[in-house]
Amino acid sequence: MSRSPAPGLSAPGLSTSVRPASVRPASVLSASALLASAMAAVLAVAVPASAASAVPADKPQVLGRWTQTSAASHNAWLAARGSQSHWVTYGFDWSTDYCTTSPDNPLGFPFRASCARHDFGYRNYKAAGSFSANKSRLDDAFYADLKRVCARYAGARRTSCAGTAWTYYQAVKTLGIAAKGAPGKAPKEAPKSTPRTL
Repeated sequence: MSRSPAPGLSAPGLSTSVRPASVRPASVLSASALLASAMAAVLAVAVPASAASAVPADKPQVLGRWTQTSAASHNAWLAARGSQSHWVTYGFDWSTDYCTTSPDNPLGFPFRASCARHDFGYRNYKAAGSFSANKSRLDDAFYADLKRVCARYAGARRTSCAGTAWTYYQAVKTLGIAAKGAPGKAPKEAPKSTPRTL
């Protein structure tokens, strides 16, 4: 006993008839459903990804808060540095070479974190295109950080630390133009002195 195919569908070996529009083979329906699901998945992933890649509008304010002369500013930056994963969307440059070619801990004074924050300010303000307007404050914040390190000491040790801090500060004020890996101007040559005649 042989069964006849459903109306509008042909069985192997039988002549093909025209199918009504409402009847579709299962493979066509499956392909359409699969394509629709794939498109929906792409859209669901693409929209949040583009929104996540946008830099938060308060990035300049956050950068400003972390590069002031106060101890609170230093402590806020230090806490953020310890949890950089929370700040990924801001796109901050956390790289540092610490005190560059100077010792990070001269005479045993721990200047490393102060140098790292100074690098952070230089690199991020250069990336923002506002380095020149902020350089003086960044250098002053660096000096304030160094003085806070020196405040932990007493007597001759404090005096020695303060003198070293002053030297580091003068170096960045004069030579601290280009942070490593960031565009900047080369330091200007010091003016030549002319001999005085009596």
